[in-house]
Amino acid sequence: MHADDDAPLQTQVTGETVMRYHLRWKHRDLDGVMALYHPDIQYNDFFQNRMMGLDELREYVRDSMPRDPDEALEHSDRIRLDDDTAFIQYRITLRGGEGLVSFRTSEAITVRDGLIWRVNEYATLVHEQATGKTARNLRPAVSRLGLSPRQLSFMAEDLLQYFQRQQPYLDPELDLQRVAKECGYSRNQISYLLNQVLGQSFYRYVNQARLQHLLTALDAATPPLRIDELAFAAGFNSLSAFYSCFRRHTGLSPKAYAKQISLRARAQDNP
Repeated sequence: MHADDDAPLQTQVTGETVMRYHLRWKHRDLDGVMALYHPDIQYNDFFQNRMMGLDELREYVRDSMPRDPDEALEHSDRIRLDDDTAFIQYRITLRGGEGLVSFRTSEAITVRDGLIWRVNEYATLVHEQATGKTARNLRPAVSRLGLSPRQLSFMAEDLLQYFQRQQPYLDPELDLQRVAKECGYSRNQISYLLNQVLGQSFYRYVNQARLQHLLTALDAATPPLRIDELAFAAGFNSLSAFYSCFRRHTGLSPKAYAKQISLRARAQDNP
């Protein structure tokens, strides 16, 4: 972002200040970011219904900074400058939900004396179904947990990485308390993330992971296929829960799905 050379002086100062702010934030320069805040800074996070002054911002900024210096925000519009204020819109996508789950976020950053004097940040949670046809705007009451959209996105990524690497779902006795502890969060935080943000229960999330494990095993298996045995090996402890989960995600019964695999295998053997 560069301010137009013909723009008013204040607009140029605003653009240059916000660009320095963005680059220092991107490169995890916490001291550099803090140095750009005006002594009378007022930071309004309307998603959390929270207003912060300079003495409260250091921890908030640290917890919201990217974990990877190469991480880039997904901007949904160009940065707009209007005198002393810059307007920024971007999206934060969360992995692990059913369909697309994202936060649409906008910031109005006001500059005074070459420093950031006011930040108004807004965020809306959006659920879009896998078909892409329906989007629902939601605003969960996160203020009671004190979590920003960025922090919630980190939690979602940590949870997903934990499931992919540790495969805790293979244990049929897996519970929410254990997942929270091993991910480094509280039980209430993980429960909130799943139910209010990702839009699914803990057991539905776990069973999705078990089903993906089973489908991968099925692709590598050779007939005759023993799907019930594979289901128990994947961590399902109830065949009724397995059948329900399987049909919801594939549109087929396990028997019909196995028949399709067998037909494909025979077709490959007899071209």
